[in-house]
Amino acid sequence: MKIAFFEIKGWEKKYLNQALKGHKLSFYSEPLQVKHLKELKSTEVVSVFIYSKVKAEILKNLPKLKMVATRSTGFDHIDLKTAKKQGVKVCNVPSYGENTVAEHTFALILALSRNIHKSYIRTLHNDFSLEGLKGFDLKGKTLGVIGAGKIGMHTMRIARSFGMKVIAFDVNRDNFMSDVLDFDYVSLDEVFKNSDIISLHAPYNEHTKHIINRDSIKKMKKGVILINTARGGLIDLDALMEGLDKDIIGGAGLDVIEGEEYIKEEKQLLYDPEKAELALTLAKDHILFDNEKVIFTPHIAFYSQEALMRILEQTVENISNCLEGKQNNLVT
Repeated sequence: MKIAFFEIKGWEKKYLNQALKGHKLSFYSEPLQVKHLKELKSTEVVSVFIYSKVKAEILKNLPKLKMVATRSTGFDHIDLKTAKKQGVKVCNVPSYGENTVAEHTFALILALSRNIHKSYIRTLHNDFSLEGLKGFDLKGKTLGVIGAGKIGMHTMRIARSFGMKVIAFDVNRDNFMSDVLDFDYVSLDEVFKNSDIISLHAPYNEHTKHIINRDSIKKMKKGVILINTARGGLIDLDALMEGLDKDIIGGAGLDVIEGEEYIKEEKQLLYDPEKAELALTLAKDHILFDNEKVIFTPHIAFYSQEALMRILEQTVENISNCLEGKQNNLVT
């Protein structure tokens, strides 16, 4: 079986070669693109991460393709409709880092609540003054979670250990876990209205795109902290900047941001007039990065050694099961 892996780091090759011994593997450090099609004509399995956009043009031009194995929980970067038409199975890794992402979520919360980022910058300049660095306790504050899946649940578990009150919105409710973790399911508007900190853990789709927008921000408590370790498209960038400027949003901890995959292409965009709109988005990103109320990490919430190994192990299992005709973690 010919299997192509994209967005692969050097250390991952050794594990995959050993785990999938007997198959013909090829590795690419960059995301899957149209330019790779000629090399993949006889490839039967493609494994990607989130920066590979597996669009119709790619799926329709890989005649031997049987499976796309994404090494992520989300799969909005894959054209599922076309995959189904082409008879291509798509599988994901539904559970690999609920604790990993939840821990990073609280790293962002604590950095903002105790002004750790500001303090660090000051000490680099030998400034040890306390002015403007007063933080606030998490105990007794209300955490509002949007998206109470596995990651959201683990985030709420951590919040309860801090003595926080927890409320959550999700289209699917697990009343048993609500009792176990002692949180309340509420409406989306109630999350906006009553939360001191709002943490996003929802998938990205037509219903959740820009779920944080001007209207929702108007409903929030003044000084609310906003955390996003899910998908950048959940937040309207213009609305976020406006909310920060008006001090409605007291701080934002962002591990993801809309258009983040293009940030590395910034210099190229300066010379490409067709991507002017994208360049404008990046300019807005930089305005955010310069705001002292914003902490941005480059999509690393999932990025722990333990989580990366779980991703690889589950991906290998998904591929092996698919080759044996078993149904495992299929999304289409």
